[in-house]
This record gives sequence, C-alpha cells and structure tokens, in this order.
Amino acid sequence: MKQPDREEKKARLGKQPVKVAVVQAAPVVFNREQTLKKVRSLARDAALQGARLVLFPEAFVSAYPRGLDFGAVVGSRSEQGREDFRRYWESSVDVPGPAVEDLGRTARDNGIYLVIGVVERSGGTLYCSVLFFASDGGFLGKHRKIMPTGSERLVWGFGDGSTMPVFETPLGRLGAVICWENYLPLMRTAMYAKGIEIYCAPTADSRDSWIASMRHIAVEGRCFVLSSNQFNRRRDFPDDYSSLLGKAPEAIITRGGSCIVDPFGNFLAGPDMEDEVILTAEIDRGQIIRGKYDLDVVGHYARPDIFQLFVDERPKHPVTTQAGAAGHKEKPAPQKNRQAVPGPGK
Repeated sequence: MKQPDREEKKARLGKQPVKVAVVQAAPVVFNREQTLKKVRSLARDAALQGARLVLFPEAFVSAYPRGLDFGAVVGSRSEQGREDFRRYWESSVDVPGPAVEDLGRTARDNGIYLVIGVVERSGGTLYCSVLFFASDGGFLGKHRKIMPTGSERLVWGFGDGSTMPVFETPLGRLGAVICWENYLPLMRTAMYAKGIEIYCAPTADSRDSWIASMRHIAVEGRCFVLSSNQFNRRRDFPDDYSSLLGKAPEAIITRGGSCIVDPFGNFLAGPDMEDEVILTAEIDRGQIIRGKYDLDVVGHYARPDIFQLFVDERPKHPVTTQAGAAGHKEKPAPQKNRQAVPGPGK
C-alpha cells in the first residue's frame, strides 16, 4: 500500500481539528536563562496535553516591566532609571542568538509550533517582539511591535512594516499582533488581507475591555484568536524592583485573562483570571469558511470603491552605507521570513 507523502499529510492535517494552547504564567523577571528554562517546562506540559501550537505572553523573555518608571520625568532621567534600563537590556534577547537557538530546540523537542513574546535587543535599542518557530525547530521569523503604548515608549523602539508576517503552516496561516497594536484597525485589516487564520494576540492587558476586543477581532476577521497574558504576583519580581507595585508578596500584579476564541466569538477556553494555567482547545478551520459565508472584510464585505489601504512593508534603516561602484548602495538585507504570506498588493 502506498504511504501518504508529506504534502498529503499536510493536506489531511489542514482538514482535521488541531489542539492549540495558550500559556498564562510569569517569567523569572530579568533572568533570561531561568525564564528559558521555565519556557521549556511549560512547553513540554502543553505538548503533553496534545497541543501542536503553543503561545506565550508579550515580553515573556524576560520581563514586562510593569510599574517601573525608569527614572523619567519630562526633562530629566535619574541614574537609578538608567541602571534599571541596563539590567533590562542585559536580560533581553539577541535575534539571532543563543536564546533563539534554545527556543528552537524547545519547539523541536516537543514537536510544536512555538510563538513567544520576547524583549529583543539590537544595538542600544530594545524592541517588544514575537518570535515564531516551526515544529522542526526552524526559526520562521519575528514581528516587532510597531506602536509601543504610553510609557513603553521610554524603553522600547518602534518596529517598521517589514516584520508583519503571516506564515503558511500545516496548522493554518499563523501571525501575531501584540497587545494594543490590536487597537490599530488598519493593522488588523492588513493581517486579514494576508488570510490570517490563527491570530495570536500576546498581551499585557487584563482588563475586561481587552477580552471584549478578542471576541470582536475573532468575529471581524473570521479567525481563531489566541490571547496569552502573564499572571504574576509581587513575589515574581526581584526584591529590589523599585516600582509602584508595593511590597506585599501575594499581591496580584497581572491577573491574566488569557483565552481562545472561535471565528463566531465563542470562547473555546478561558478567560482565566485565577492563576498560572495552560489553556487548550481544538480548532476546526472549517469554522473560518463557515463564518466567511456572510462576512469577509477583505473580500465580499469590503468596499474598495470607497475604502482602500496601502501597506508599506519596506524596512526602514536609519543609516544606509554607500560603497563599491558609484551610485551603488548597499543596504542591510531585509529579514527573510520562511513561508511568509505576501502582503496586500504584492
């Protein structure tokens, strides 16, 4: 009897329900290596529950610096704030680098697609990023948050349009939009235009309004929305963490709210606001097409005669060096995202 080849297996997988997971937990703040160790443990637990894709929260490696002001007021910065930034920078992630290799091994060893929020460093700048890994451990690419919110702009740079990938995978078209980027209607539209099916929304927002937004986006995009947030207490932060969080060890700092939502806005798992947890659910991609029967916002429900969106995905470099023959410009090579889906108009 003929054995099914790889492409046949992929096609068959695409027609079957797939179990996905969102991790709600706390990192080991400002400790990259210990946080990576915790990622390995949590990913293994999710895989043992049958998950084929596992999502971790925003800035999980190695911290969302909630409550820190980094010593900044208008017109002045403090020496302690500069030291806080140095410590944050030291625990961040080089892409590529050893932490990326470690995360790739975690994906490979557990046979999972891994999507995880990290604080990426490049030179002297930090970025809030999401890294994507295939089940064979291959690094698919990254998304840099294009709009840090409020005081996040003190410590995170701005991504550009070159890292907004949607990846074609056997599980479905996979991408991520970070926290309040989800309140950018045009960014959501760009992701819908790429045919996103598994819409990952790692976040640091645990308000009721966020949970309502996840249901709205699932319905609007007719996609599965996976939202993952941290759950942490004051004791999860260093003793010398000088912030407005107070000192009570059991005080809840971030209450979670992670959830998985189907294309009709129904909760398949969560929202959970009780403790650290791994939420799982089976997703049936057939629900996406059933939903698009009456709502496809970049198809039959669009009005391009009235509204059109232009998306600029060219990388923007602050320095371009001219070398070699006259008039020849050498630019840093843009990131190449394996199996990335083209953007609108490409």
